[in-house]
Amino acid sequence: MTAHSGRFSGKVAVVTGAAQGIGFATASRLGREGARIVVADNAADAAQEAVQALAAMGVTAIAAVTDLSSCAGAEAAMSAAAQAFGAIHVLVNNVGGTIWKKPFWHYAEAEIRLEIDRTFWPSLWSARAVIPHMRDSGGAIVNLGSNAVDGAYRVPYSASKGAVVALTTALAVELADFNIRVNCVSPGGTEAPARKTPRNPNALSPQEQEWERQFMKLIENEDLLGRFSTAEEQAAVIAFLASDDAGHVTGEVINTGRRGRRVSRTLGFVP
Repeated sequence: MTAHSGRFSGKVAVVTGAAQGIGFATASRLGREGARIVVADNAADAAQEAVQALAAMGVTAIAAVTDLSSCAGAEAAMSAAAQAFGAIHVLVNNVGGTIWKKPFWHYAEAEIRLEIDRTFWPSLWSARAVIPHMRDSGGAIVNLGSNAVDGAYRVPYSASKGAVVALTTALAVELADFNIRVNCVSPGGTEAPARKTPRNPNALSPQEQEWERQFMKLIENEDLLGRFSTAEEQAAVIAFLASDDAGHVTGEVINTGRRGRRVSRTLGFVP
């Protein structure tokens, strides 16, 4: 998709989970539009690979390898960005993603905690940690929600993404006086290359494999546009919200994976 040359010239963007998927596509998009990029990720090798790939595109980037599910980890990432580039103008809270897909009552307590640790805390802590760096100069925070907030087989993840949406709308009010805009993109299914770092390193049990099959059946026809999006399509909307083109947009949640059934799928024809 066409990048807007220079739209982020002079800007510094921290993109969490930028080593792969939507995060890398976003880092690439912002970088090609002039931003200097901080790849904030807990996977050291994948983060360095992302930095090298960005450099090959002519993008200035560094890696901040840290655990964003902790307050200290998020503060370390923002400090690394400020020390390297002197400022932070954009934060994209992309880290997250469900680990298991199964009925809620089959989640163990430890699994529920891990889902929340992965998907909610990184956005909350990173947003808190970036405020001191944006307070005087303003900036843009773009959170990643999900259309899973009304989905099935991912209740802990769905609840976490619902919390990210609430974080967006509430924080937008508190930060308006500092000229910090806070918005959210809520994707649906998104095509992306195979993950470099698996969310679940353990082999699935036969029952978990069956739940995975059931989950895929549940979502295979849910996208109103009839296909999964690409990571680049998601990155384009994120870039818009992070840019001055959206300078009067805050507290908004843009659904980039609208659920619904096309008329032709229901009726079998287009009337």
